[in-house]
Amino acid sequence: MTTPAALPLPTRQLLSYGALGLPLAMAALPVYVHVPRLYAEAAGMSLSLLGALLLAARLLDAGIDPLLGGWSDRTSSRRRLIGIALPCLALGMLALLHPPTVAAPLWLLASLLCTYLGFSLASVAYQAWGAELGHDAGERTRLTASREGFGLLGVVLAAALPGLLSNDLAQGLSGLAQIFPLLLLLLASWTFLGTPPAVARPRATGNLFRGLRAVLDDRRFRRLLAVFVVNGIAAALPATLVLFFIADVLQAETWSGAFLALYFVSGVAFLPLWVVLARRFGRVTSWVASMFVAVASFVWAWGLGAGDVWPFAVVCLLSGAALGADLTLPAALLADISEHPAAGSQTASRPAQSGAYFGWWNLVAKLNLALAAGLSLPLLDLVGYRPGVAEATRGLAAVYCLLPLLFKTIAAALAWRWRKTLEVC
Repeated sequence: MTTPAALPLPTRQLLSYGALGLPLAMAALPVYVHVPRLYAEAAGMSLSLLGALLLAARLLDAGIDPLLGGWSDRTSSRRRLIGIALPCLALGMLALLHPPTVAAPLWLLASLLCTYLGFSLASVAYQAWGAELGHDAGERTRLTASREGFGLLGVVLAAALPGLLSNDLAQGLSGLAQIFPLLLLLLASWTFLGTPPAVARPRATGNLFRGLRAVLDDRRFRRLLAVFVVNGIAAALPATLVLFFIADVLQAETWSGAFLALYFVSGVAFLPLWVVLARRFGRVTSWVASMFVAVASFVWAWGLGAGDVWPFAVVCLLSGAALGADLTLPAALLADISEHPAAGSQTASRPAQSGAYFGWWNLVAKLNLALAAGLSLPLLDLVGYRPGVAEATRGLAAVYCLLPLLFKTIAAALAWRWRKTLEVC
């Protein structure tokens, strides 16, 4: 006889869980996209000092994710940790998007650290809560899809709101910062009130660092992480270079906003399809299929040139569809692995350590972005590309199209080779 605890979560509870993903994603985009320009223009900071502070804060942010994950495994409630983290995130965002005219470097560093701490702690605990909330693989996939779907909507909203609120960047971001705490409160309340608590289970104990090391002993996790790294670089490369490609290869800079909107909306629209395909064919098989959809988009983009606006819209549609799978399926696989450690690993006989798994996962995701920029920008310099010079765009097109194609193909080959170990249940 099935117990009430094992009954499938209704759609309203799946949506309630996912709602918090929207403001969390909203917080991430301005930090990576708008803050450098805001502090350079409004606060008059030098680019070298600005770059050094941003890099230091991002490296520290990535480095603490596993520690926060391990800590969350040792607390009695993931929900309580999220509740502690969200005020920190709201305060950090308010400060970060209102730069002062004096002591701007110190203000930037302090507000970044406050924002990153709140965001990282909330994200790790939130992801681990979803892993523990799902009763089986299919339900964990749907929970992940709900979270990432709301997250994509949050990215679109964060990208559009500053321009809708004001033609001035500083004023638009100020308006976003003032709206953000209210939106965070409303959607967090929806999540907390509408989502049931996960089934109570023993918390992790013992040495924190030994526990984090034990997670890396899980061979299935290492393999999934390897595919995630290679595939993540493939996704981060075009994200780093897309505005250069639109401006200098397509010569259609005015369409940049529309292209990005189509990309993210496509990601949201195709999420339900990937969930259905994953249920029927398995998540690894569906993920590999999405990689080949992305490969097709890069092949299509390679042949484009000046004025090819509508053909590039097809690229955005296809790559956005693949994005939905990239956000949902590997994280759902990780949720299963974190809840069912490998029989031979040191974590197999211990309480579930979902926080530690997601802490390492988030560290790698953040390093992927840094690695993509560190790889692609010097390569552009090496092939002779100069922004704004239309005659030197062949190298840009090669780095934008062919390098991601190579990484995607390697990721697909690895995922297919290890498909029987990655698909836990």
